[in-house]
Amino acid sequence: MTISHKAPPSRHRRREARRRRKRSPLRTALTVAVAVVVLGTAGLGWIYLRLSGSIHTFDAGGLSKDRPDAASSKGENVLVIGSDSRAGGNSALGAGDKGDIGRSDTAFLLHIYADHRHAIAVSVPRDTLVTIPPCKLPDGSWTRTQPNTMFNAAYSVGETAKGNPACTQNTVEKLTGLRVDHTVVVDFEGFASLTEVVGGVKVCLPQDIYQGDLDPHRTTKGELLFRKGEQTVSGQKALDYVRLRHGIGDGSDIGRIKRQQAFVAGLIKKVRSDGLTPTRLLPLAEAATKSMTVDPGLGTANKLMSFAMSLKDIDLHNTKFVTVPWRYDGSRVAVVEPDASALWAALKADRTIDGKDASGRKSTATAAASPSADEPVSGDGIEVAVYNGTTTGGLASTAAAALTAHGFTVTGTANATSQDHTITLIEYGTGLKSRAEKVAELFPGAELQPIDGAAVNVVVGESYTTDGASASTAPTAVPTSVADDARSADENPCSDLTYGSGG
Repeated sequence: MTISHKAPPSRHRRREARRRRKRSPLRTALTVAVAVVVLGTAGLGWIYLRLSGSIHTFDAGGLSKDRPDAASSKGENVLVIGSDSRAGGNSALGAGDKGDIGRSDTAFLLHIYADHRHAIAVSVPRDTLVTIPPCKLPDGSWTRTQPNTMFNAAYSVGETAKGNPACTQNTVEKLTGLRVDHTVVVDFEGFASLTEVVGGVKVCLPQDIYQGDLDPHRTTKGELLFRKGEQTVSGQKALDYVRLRHGIGDGSDIGRIKRQQAFVAGLIKKVRSDGLTPTRLLPLAEAATKSMTVDPGLGTANKLMSFAMSLKDIDLHNTKFVTVPWRYDGSRVAVVEPDASALWAALKADRTIDGKDASGRKSTATAAASPSADEPVSGDGIEVAVYNGTTTGGLASTAAAALTAHGFTVTGTANATSQDHTITLIEYGTGLKSRAEKVAELFPGAELQPIDGAAVNVVVGESYTTDGASASTAPTAVPTSVADDARSADENPCSDLTYGSGG
């Protein structure tokens, strides 16, 4: 048998083979990198086209003409509204019970601090009694101001199937004195899809929950919906969880809000832990935008994704969930002052829960430089009402926070009957001049003015914007009453299962 052998490679060929082997990993890496860049760029373009077709916007013409100043807050404020209506595919998911009128099931204001490393979501209970300012109706006319009205009524103004997110935004700006930069409405269908795309969210319940707990009108216990303890839910089951009110905790909307906060925290944690890989990016983005309505400022995929990417450096522990300071007012919820005003002022100043300055600017101020350290003002036992006598939004909240920081009791904040005050007025009733003089110590240049009745009022004028907001009156942190009830996005889902206590 003849055995053939290949001729051994020459020394030159062996050197070339070694050179190719040495360069192979580098060439492979470069090839992959180029492919990723090219395919990634093309893929993003395709994603933008896919998403832009599914993003819906609402009419910005319904926004108030009397809004807080755009520079009133260094950070960004995003209003997130959960829509509860039978429009689209929502009726199959148990949404709505009043025909085709859009309703707001939940809402929170997300404040993104200027350093883009902290965020706080402030829930507003739907039964909260607020003042709903004039809002635009479908026929182009505007409603009158509605004082002492439930917060979720704002979304139903006009009684359309799509709801009135512009009216809710107007109401939040009226309540907080903060300018809302963006508004996002997510309906039930979009929410259910999102929970399925991420593979479910971990939740925890303190007890077994049956059908009869979800529907208090049911005469029998029904099937077991949720077992006690930690579990993962998605789709319809996730909706049942966040909508569950009766049969758990104190059965209140406050309890439901706490569960919703825990759920959103879990959703954020799940998305962050999975990572935004190309294979996850499109289905996640499509689910988020499919049934979402946004303001025109977020009306394209490019704008929406750019905004989302600006949040990538916010740590889970620095993402907090709180509820507006509240108390029961009969069967409704009332906003507690001065805590609420102090909260809005702290957010405007980009102060975190622990008092950290998250404005992103280096501070050169020192504690010794604060006039309050050398000249303390004690407001113990003095009640004051604060009114904004200017067109600059948020001044009443800022002034209220200053008064609260010095021990005064703020009984409420509102707009004055006229917004043309140049100088701040301290109004006082019979026998209350000495108290008014004490209040005036915090408002340099203010004028004292006697009035009928038995009250002390501060009517903030334009002068306060230039010489009144000093370091001594600046809020130092979110109020303790709010901070003590905060939840971080990195918390265990089984922590704090009281669901409704407090207030």
